[in-house]
Amino acid sequence: MENNAKNHQIRLEIEELYRSDSRRIFASLVRLLRDFDLAEEAMHDAFATAFTQWKETGIPSNPRAWLVSTGRFKAIDALRRHGRFDDVAQQIASRNEQVTQSNAAKATAEIEDDRLRLIFTCCHPAIDPKVQVPLTLREVCGLTTEEVASAFLTSPSTMAQRIVRGKVKIRDAGIPFAIPSAAEFPERLESVLTVIYLIFNEGYSASSGNLLTRADLSGEAIRLARPLLGLLPDPEAIGLLALMLLQESRRKARATEHGDIILLEEQERSLWDARLIAEGQQLVERAVSMRRFGSYTVQASIAAVHSMASTATVTDWSQIVALY
Repeated sequence: MENNAKNHQIRLEIEELYRSDSRRIFASLVRLLRDFDLAEEAMHDAFATAFTQWKETGIPSNPRAWLVSTGRFKAIDALRRHGRFDDVAQQIASRNEQVTQSNAAKATAEIEDDRLRLIFTCCHPAIDPKVQVPLTLREVCGLTTEEVASAFLTSPSTMAQRIVRGKVKIRDAGIPFAIPSAAEFPERLESVLTVIYLIFNEGYSASSGNLLTRADLSGEAIRLARPLLGLLPDPEAIGLLALMLLQESRRKARATEHGDIILLEEQERSLWDARLIAEGQQLVERAVSMRRFGSYTVQASIAAVHSMASTATVTDWSQIVALY
């Protein structure tokens, strides 16, 4: 009985780890293996191995690192089975050293977050702009093809074809899973901001499933926007983070206990998160002061005006009309 309870607890913790960290582990494996499909297979193999081994050894102190390392070795095993080992195994074996040297050489400009790094890769200008965002949402962020198709108001079959096209382009064109230079950031910024915004939207108003919202996705979008802002303090990057924070501040007030949506005018504003509102308002002021902003900053400005009103009736509607 005690063993069964222990195994059940380990299974629950692995399932939670998969929900919270699987796409980060996947992104790290893509960086190391430079192959989407191989990384996906290796990640799932690593999680399967974790349950078997952790029952005996317990959960390691750094489970994410353990899963990445195990996934890398599983990929080498898969290459050996498929007869591709000699072609690429040496590249994989030396990749960790290359990454370490690269990080040391570019310490001031490095993207530390592998998922953010991979978003920039998927938004490479050589990839069709119509493919960049769907590819990133599916492969980097783990949205289902159906969720991505819903975000773009198209059929799942059409979206699946676009995603496959993007992966083939990366492979055939030899697009590197590399850090863009500072000069390359601006040309990829619009697509990257779009990706992060769509992740947030899917979390803020889920297109599928039983939940009205998915806090994991909207939280991940906010988390990705923060290091992006550190890399490139563009006014629209600032505006997007401000918009997401101000929208997220209302999460607790957006739905009834039965899951029915509550309109902005009817929300209990004491439930709004004052900390997120304060940060969002400060970011709006910063973006507006730069005098070269776009739609994200305008939307954030509108959200900021709403956030200042204690009730719907005292909202400064003239200012909102002017912003529209």
